[in-house]
Amino acid sequence: MTTLAQEPPYESHEPSGESGGGPEGYSTHDVTNQPPPLPPYDASDDAALLEGVRREGAGWAEDELRRLGRRAGSAEAQEWGDLANRHEPVLRTHDRYGNRVDEVEYHPSWHHLMRVAVGEGLAGAAWADDRPGAHVARTAGGLVWGHTEAGHGCPTSMTYAAVPALRAQPELAKVYEPLLTSREYEPGLRRPTEKRGLLAGMGMTEKQGGSDVRTNATTATATAEPGVYTLRGHKWFTSAPMCDVFLVLAQAAGGLSCFLVPRVLPDGTRNTFRIQRLKDKLGNRSNASSEPEFDGTVAWLVGPEGQGVKTIIEMVNCTRLDCVMSSATLMRKTLVEAGHHVRHRSAFGARLVDQPLMRNVLADLALESEAATTLTLRLAGAADRAVRGDEGEAAFRRIATAVGKYWVTKRGPAFTAEALECLGGNGYVEESGMPRHYREAPLLSIWEGSGNVNALDVLRALRRSPATAHALFGELALARGADARLDAAVARLETGLGAASEAGARRLVELMALTLQGSLLVRHAPPAVADAFCATRLGGDWGHAFGTLPDSADLDGVLARALPREG
Repeated sequence: MTTLAQEPPYESHEPSGESGGGPEGYSTHDVTNQPPPLPPYDASDDAALLEGVRREGAGWAEDELRRLGRRAGSAEAQEWGDLANRHEPVLRTHDRYGNRVDEVEYHPSWHHLMRVAVGEGLAGAAWADDRPGAHVARTAGGLVWGHTEAGHGCPTSMTYAAVPALRAQPELAKVYEPLLTSREYEPGLRRPTEKRGLLAGMGMTEKQGGSDVRTNATTATATAEPGVYTLRGHKWFTSAPMCDVFLVLAQAAGGLSCFLVPRVLPDGTRNTFRIQRLKDKLGNRSNASSEPEFDGTVAWLVGPEGQGVKTIIEMVNCTRLDCVMSSATLMRKTLVEAGHHVRHRSAFGARLVDQPLMRNVLADLALESEAATTLTLRLAGAADRAVRGDEGEAAFRRIATAVGKYWVTKRGPAFTAEALECLGGNGYVEESGMPRHYREAPLLSIWEGSGNVNALDVLRALRRSPATAHALFGELALARGADARLDAAVARLETGLGAASEAGARRLVELMALTLQGSLLVRHAPPAVADAFCATRLGGDWGHAFGTLPDSADLDGVLARALPREG
């Protein structure tokens, strides 16, 4: 791989098209010292990604991953991402005659992105793939295709996550699972069984409680038909309302329960799903998020009455993994953008990439990105092996996914802001694309439980299932003796568990995440990466902002593997 310092400088002198106004050959609008547009690149050209895919059992997918990476970095796909966000979805509550339709219109670019994502198996297809590593391959595909834009990852994530929850009701799974695991994207509301593929959403939160779903007020009334209910209530955040089916929570006679709600009923009539409005969100603008109202809405019970949270928790575990994946993707994407800029921009007599302090910033960002990607793929590997019956991996997945969800998504906003700053004022304008990435970053820490929810969930897992702590420390023990700073951090973690409290949950989970990332990097990353990570994140030789690596850090070694090749 070509190192950043080896690339020849770029210089552009583009005529403005204007004439006159000065000496011959002089124009006030000559363009110099500006980087060229980021050329088509391979979004899979990431050593940490490819090594992790092979290590976690999905090496068989590498050729397809590289093909998808080239497509994700193409000018066409990047334009789709831009257009889908500039032309936001529009709610149509009624048709011209006054009939209620509750439809959301998307720009064609959204459908292009969705068609590729579903066709590449990034929705539910992994559940129909018996090959070991199928779920790792899907996660790796998300890490690559996510370089286009983040919003359309919401319906693909929910569709993936709906399958294990729906299996709690085998007769429903028999009908819907083959369609949810399809690679066919077929937009539009029609009778589900007449479509070649379906998308699934979820409706859990309500305005009076948010994450505290025990306060849900939506009611479910049993009908004369076994397993069929009618719902009445109002959900507060239901994304991708044009999905075909939704898993929702409602209060039945036996307590909070999980239900399947199709937008179109088996007889072809529209189910009552009144979209009150679309959310005006900070980011994630390409993806519609809505407030639906249920009023006599027909629903099918999934799992036993009163066990709605237990039934839907499998869906939450899957979507939490996708939050980690999406945050790692955003880090990688903005690092690529920042690296491209500093390769071609000069200041104070030298290219930015050759200036020591900028190299420190880039190397620090590269460490964070590699740690996030490596952890994401380890979590995907645990999920894949847990699905295949590995109880130890299931215990590790239970705690490590919540740990990763807390930490990686927390790092995303600060990382994205620093990457944006590498572009200076150029990064602050919408044309650069960086503001869109910056607005996206906070969502991933909020979606599927905010930081506090995930930190407390880790404590809950430790108290209810001692096997989770055993699995975590078993993973950390694989690197014992390889780095003294890591060993000392693990010892601090063991001590901290004995005094764990709710007030200190964030501090504890942060240490869990850093020791886990350190363990993975010590075992699998080059010495330059592992040493710099342990020295800074675990050894305390670090400041409070990116770009504060110590002089002893091997910046060249870190950067040599950090960015995709250009040209």
